[in-house]
Amino acid sequence: MSEATIADTPGFVPGGAPGAGRTPDRDELYIGGRWVPPSSDARIDVREAATGEVLARVPDGDTADCDAAVEAASVAFESWSQVPVPDRVAVLRRFADELAAREDDLATTMTREVGTPISRSRGVQVGLGVAVFRTMADALEALPLEERRGNSRILRVPAGVVGAITPWNYPLYQLAAKVAPALAAGCTAVVKPSSVAPLAAFAVADIADLIGLPAGVLNVVSGPGREVGQRLATNPGVDLVSLTGSTSAGATVAELAASGIKKVTLELGGKSAFILAPGADLESAVSAAVRGCFVNNGQTCAATTRLLVSRDDLSPVEQRVAELVGAMTVGDPLDPAVDVGPMASAGQRRVVLGFLESLPGDARVLVGGAGPVPALDSRLAGGYFVRPTVVSGVDNSTEIAREEVFGPVLTILTYSDVDEAVSIANDSDYGLSGAVFAADDDAAVAIARRLRTGQVAINGGRFNPMAPFGGMKKSGIGRELGPDGLEEYFEKISLQMPA
Repeated sequence: MSEATIADTPGFVPGGAPGAGRTPDRDELYIGGRWVPPSSDARIDVREAATGEVLARVPDGDTADCDAAVEAASVAFESWSQVPVPDRVAVLRRFADELAAREDDLATTMTREVGTPISRSRGVQVGLGVAVFRTMADALEALPLEERRGNSRILRVPAGVVGAITPWNYPLYQLAAKVAPALAAGCTAVVKPSSVAPLAAFAVADIADLIGLPAGVLNVVSGPGREVGQRLATNPGVDLVSLTGSTSAGATVAELAASGIKKVTLELGGKSAFILAPGADLESAVSAAVRGCFVNNGQTCAATTRLLVSRDDLSPVEQRVAELVGAMTVGDPLDPAVDVGPMASAGQRRVVLGFLESLPGDARVLVGGAGPVPALDSRLAGGYFVRPTVVSGVDNSTEIAREEVFGPVLTILTYSDVDEAVSIANDSDYGLSGAVFAADDDAAVAIARRLRTGQVAINGGRFNPMAPFGGMKKSGIGRELGPDGLEEYFEKISLQMPA
């Protein structure tokens, strides 16, 4: 479906209030450079997070569709892998430009799918996706594809056909984090987007069609993970599988891919700690901690959902956190004044409420809780809303402190000294992210060096799309973004020269 067709579709409302109109259904899959009918007439309902109403329908693809896409990608690999670097760089920048030109419509679509407040959706949902395509072009230009080491000539060659399995919380950004380095390296790709939020993937396919990307270089097959995702992991034509999702999904894909000895990159769950060190400015630190936890309604794998506070600072920190979180506006995510929108799905809402309904007896709910969100507009009655919540009075052994909630819930834990804070932070199955706020940067870095996690924000340091992103332990394998992420999509060949 072309961009012109989208704009001309009856009932299409770019923007507008929840329930203001459905976006166009997607009746076809993008395979081999063409929009083609899926193998069956089955469809997936994509629901608007704020209302629960059907927003659009997409094909419910199956293994036959997946195999056709892999075959198209395999054929295209022979020529795309030989395309000169400057031409691949130009393609990446064209993708970035076209995505940026669609910022308003893409942001609105993902706000309706995921529930991200529109005030953040433009910069985070769309802006990060654009930034990844641009920075990956920069990384490719700077990376030598050949280098000499002694009598050896070392070549970087594309890994092959990539199966990219993307999540629902950041549909465009996470697609970009896989597709941009794959195309940059000379790989071809089959994208399996989440059934909860698949529409950004179709928009990217529209752009591929518009700019004349060679047939088969990018393919999009929507469908359930248990069918399409698992088939990508086992199809012998796929050389590398990249998944962002839950730790359990990552374990399944890794096990399936292992039977074919496939290369795998996994970006999985997190339960990241924010250490508020003694001597830090409490106001600045607490503000940063709240932002780090509640971004995208808490639906962020790298969210710092454990706030570690010195026992001496507990009372003022609890008071200020409760004030900030209690003042958050919950409601229609298309309203620029809203701070927290709904969960992306009814299933995710049930998960979050399950945690809040099973808190231990010594837990103190400082604000929020499992009850209904007060004063919601009647239009939002069917939406997947959860009250922003702060829990204190528990220790690091409790479920709420150990498991990934993936919702607007912050848990406060206490420590006696910095050594105990580091021990608590590292006492986790996960190691994706973290933060340290201290009296100065050197003090914060000294603590951060002791943490077993893939990235750490120092005194409010901002996310950098050129820095490696990924985790330790059950948070994943490999790295995304920048030159480190690009390297994942190459294999190396050593040519042993006679001299």
